[in-house]
Amino acid sequence: MKYIPLIGRFLFSIIFMYSSIAKFSDTFVYEAAAKGIPLSYILIPLVGVLEMAAGLSILFGFMAKWGAWLIIIFLVPVTFIMHDFWTVSDPMLHQLVLMTFMKNMSIIGAALMLAYFGAGPYSIDALRDEKKEA
Repeated sequence: MKYIPLIGRFLFSIIFMYSSIAKFSDTFVYEAAAKGIPLSYILIPLVGVLEMAAGLSILFGFMAKWGAWLIIIFLVPVTFIMHDFWTVSDPMLHQLVLMTFMKNMSIIGAALMLAYFGAGPYSIDALRDEKKEA
């Protein structure tokens, strides 16, 4: 049972590390610019760096609470700006954008739990806490 948080951190962090790489493509920059994001050619790669740092923080359990807060700070505005299902009139596209919005909301919920409870066992944070107690 002690391995469950480690597996959870691994599964949770994959999406951020994977999607951070895509933030360096023109597609994401153009999509953000189309949504009215200013300086998207600078902000989107910066978000990619932030996502990678947060994902690695959570994966290794190094300052995982901070990594979770980075995810929350990033995802809240992205969810409401980029996945605005309430403005989509095409039923098929509406459903896709709604599902992406809901996926992000559940990820925000999981990140809030991680920000509260921390990384758990088998993490750098846990090793650091053990050394403080010894």
